[in-house]
Amino acid sequence: MSQRNAEGGERFPPLLTPVRLREREDAFEEARARAFDAGAGTVFHVGRFDLIEFAVVLEPEQPLAAARRVFFAGMNALAETLATDSPPEVAVTVGYPGGLTLDGGLVGGARLAWPEGAREQDIPDWLVFGAMIRVGGFQELGYRFDPSTTTLEEAGMTQVEPVDFTARFCRHLMVEIDEWLNVGFKGVGARYLARLSDGQDADGQNVAARVIAPNGDLALTDAGGARRTRSFAAEVAAA
Repeated sequence: MSQRNAEGGERFPPLLTPVRLREREDAFEEARARAFDAGAGTVFHVGRFDLIEFAVVLEPEQPLAAARRVFFAGMNALAETLATDSPPEVAVTVGYPGGLTLDGGLVGGARLAWPEGAREQDIPDWLVFGAMIRVGGFQELGYRFDPSTTTLEEAGMTQVEPVDFTARFCRHLMVEIDEWLNVGFKGVGARYLARLSDGQDADGQNVAARVIAPNGDLALTDAGGARRTRSFAAEVAAA
């Protein structure tokens, strides 16, 4: 059943169960610890004003190696939700695998968890997609950021309410997953690649082509035809 939060915020989509956590709790760790019992569609979110923090429990139907690509659907949903709130002149981009940027300034990012010991060829009992985005309020506490980082407030988004943002994200995520299940992953992957922040890989080499492999690895081809691969499983586990 869809629900409203205690402050009367935006409704979560049907079939999702929001669980509000206290300010000092960690949504990602709570979701990991409670994923098996909570079940698919449980959305853990933290009640804070300065940070959007939430984690969604998912129950995949594919082996782990392929199912982890739901991370890209989550990143698309994050970027689309953020783009709806941002001024039209602000560029919303992603950095492989899970960085989220506004005009080149890192504003937040995402993580993915799966059961410890799960094998690549087996269907995992659960996956957890978690995200954190800096809203603002840090300057008032005496914190300062370097030019490579930012907050929603600094980008001109002063009216973003964390719970409503989370609810909108969930709707976008459901659309992404529905397309993947009914049409295939191609569109999900294409939208993610279109938002990659630049045309260079981690070593600063110019990239002529980028492809998401069936296991989520990023295959890169430079202008000279040389190929290299970035390991999705390794990089997302270290995020």
